[in-house]
Amino acid sequence: MAAAASLFCSCAGGNAAVAEPVKVKTGIEVLESNGFKQLQGKRVGLVTNPSGVNSKLVSTVDILANAPGVELVALYGPEHGVRGDIHAGDKVSDDVDPKTGIPVYSLYGKTRKPSAEMLKDIDAIVYDIQDNGCRSFTFISTLGLLMEAAAENGKEVIVLDRPNPLGGNKVEGNIVEPGNFSFVSQFEIPYLYGLTVGELANMLNEEGMLKGEKGTNDTILKCNLTVVPMEGWKRNMVYTDTKLPWVLPSPHMPQAETSYYYPATGILGELGYMSIGVGYTLPFQMVAAPWVEADKFADALNALQLPGVTFRPINVKPFYSVGAGQNMGGVQIYFTDYEKAHLTSVQFYIMQEIAKMYPDKEVMQNADTGRFRMFDLVTGSDFIREKFTETKQYKDIEAYWNKDVEAFKEKSKKYYLYE
Repeated sequence: MAAAASLFCSCAGGNAAVAEPVKVKTGIEVLESNGFKQLQGKRVGLVTNPSGVNSKLVSTVDILANAPGVELVALYGPEHGVRGDIHAGDKVSDDVDPKTGIPVYSLYGKTRKPSAEMLKDIDAIVYDIQDNGCRSFTFISTLGLLMEAAAENGKEVIVLDRPNPLGGNKVEGNIVEPGNFSFVSQFEIPYLYGLTVGELANMLNEEGMLKGEKGTNDTILKCNLTVVPMEGWKRNMVYTDTKLPWVLPSPHMPQAETSYYYPATGILGELGYMSIGVGYTLPFQMVAAPWVEADKFADALNALQLPGVTFRPINVKPFYSVGAGQNMGGVQIYFTDYEKAHLTSVQFYIMQEIAKMYPDKEVMQNADTGRFRMFDLVTGSDFIREKFTETKQYKDIEAYWNKDVEAFKEKSKKYYLYE
């Protein structure tokens, strides 16, 4: 894989850079090249955000608004909004898109599933958002809910496929368990699921994961689904292999490489106890606290010899969020061999070594207990937290955390669109 060498270094020479040709065509570009045949004569709604662009960085909103034979009549705003003008966690309001004059309906406020009223003027609803390959990223939850709404209201769903930035081979974490389903763990899939959003949509539709009214789950739904696949994408490609431009799908996902670190620290970050770089210049790429001795901590983690992972001592002063304005010591994480690295285990090893080095600062004993529920929802199980709190050893949760991986890989193969 070419990506492993490109994650951490960039080289420039001479006075000008020669752009490499784009190797991958996303769903929106395939749709453009075929004359928008899947949308011809239809009144269309679009769920997107700033990451919905073609390789020339033209928004899917603007592409469809000007597409011949296509009538774009509604936009739907997920977390952060259609144009990306809503801060993380803030509610999205119904509005009018100032550029096109098209009405925007909120899917991240009091309504997260499109209502019949929101869908009444459309024939098909198009989905085009860059995913990050992680179950807790809320856009795939929005996708599933709109698929349910489409099934209930007789509307077609058209997914414009995009790369899984982690590649198509990283599957990690247990499947969500009863009592732990939420907007950050909407479906019975692992934490890293190794599918493109189009492949995932097919799986949700065919495996009975779309349900009726939440709480009853009496009704299994299936929508009229069309996936517009990419051209040129392979399962062993991470995002930097695609040569596609990266547009941040959320404010703390500024670079494609950030996607590789999100699953390495994001679960720990839910506890709000240690900085994971959100609020500094390295979101998800570091872990730090005021009481950590950076060099000693890096030495302890490197002594574990985790495959494909190296830790560098770092001293920071976050600008906002956890530890804002405080001098902190910690580690920056480097994936030196991406294929060998087990991404999600990194944060558990960090928590393990914190407990050894600083027993009075142990994460679970000091974190706000009010954040425990979100930790459980993100991991999809209360077992992970309870067992780790008891033993503080990753080895005691490792088998459980990975117990569903092989079965899911086998089950999901039938939905692969790419080799």
